[in-house]
Formats: sequence, C-alpha cells, structure tokens
Amino acid sequence: MSRIGKQPIIIPKEVKVEIKENLVSVQGPKGRLSFSFNKIVQLELADNTLSVKKEKDSKIARSLHGTTRAIIANFVKGVTEGFKKELEIIGVGYKAQMKGKNLDLSLGFSHPVELTIPEGLKVSVPSATRIVVEGIDKQQVGQFAAKIRKIYPPEPYKGKGVRYLGEEIQKKIGKALAK
Repeated sequence: MSRIGKQPIIIPKEVKVEIKENLVSVQGPKGRLSFSFNKIVQLELADNTLSVKKEKDSKIARSLHGTTRAIIANFVKGVTEGFKKELEIIGVGYKAQMKGKNLDLSLGFSHPVELTIPEGLKVSVPSATRIVVEGIDKQQVGQFAAKIRKIYPPEPYKGKGVRYLGEEIQKKIGKALAK
C-alpha cells in the first residue's frame, strides 16, 4: 500500500471540497481548482478529513493511489497558502523586467526573450536579477519557472544563466587550470 496514499488529507475550515462522480473540486480563499481522477481510486470525505482508497490492488491502482492523494493535498495547500518559486539571473548585463502582461528577459542573446504569463499566475520582478512566480496550482508554477530557467540554464564554467534561488551549481575547472 502506498505510504503517501494512505495518509488522510486534513481540510482547513476555510476550504470547501466537493466530489461529484470522478471530479473533485477544491475551493478556498485564494481560488478554486478541480481535478478529474480515475475511477480506480475512491475519495471519502468525513468531517474535515479526506481519504483516498483504491478499488483493487493492481499496478495502475497503486500508482494512481499516491498520485491522486498528492495532487489533492497540493490543491488544498494551494488554495490556502499558494505556491512560490524564485529565480535569480547571474551574468553581467542580464536582466528581467515586466512589460505589461509579459516577462521580458535580456540574457545576452541578440534579441530580448519575451514570455507571456499564463492565466492564474502572478509574476513579479522585485529587482532586475530576481523573478518571483506565484500561483495556486503547484504544477503550473513549477512548469512556468522551469520554462524561464530553460531559456538560459546555468553554464558550468562561469555559472552564468537563470537558476532557482539557492540552487548550487557545480562548476568545472577550465582547460588552462586542468594541468
């Protein structure tokens, strides 16, 4: 049995959870999220706890058991607290700025890179070298932060590029120093 899947989800008082057939909807102070789950797993809502049960013990049921529980737990956390990813830009002359609803990145290319911010996310640029991505959907926040990082990932020799705040990059020694 899944260690994650068998743990109950404690639902705070300000969060409402609705289950209709194979659709679970979570609504809280920050917004509303819904998820369509497989019929192999069943959700039981009692008092202020939600538990995920699997119908039979097959390989797909075991894999969906923990996944469904984790997604719903992230929804509950998202509509109450929200999720946040911070990125930093390292490099001389590299910077980020907001242009309306777009994120404009100058990363040493011959042209500035412009990204459209998806619906449901809030992106802010507190300084020219920091980007903060916030939202209620953990997957969407992580996906957009990864998309920003993928434009210019940190290179291993000087460490220039876009990285998550606090991310450690193992630097390689250069050819001249390798003797």
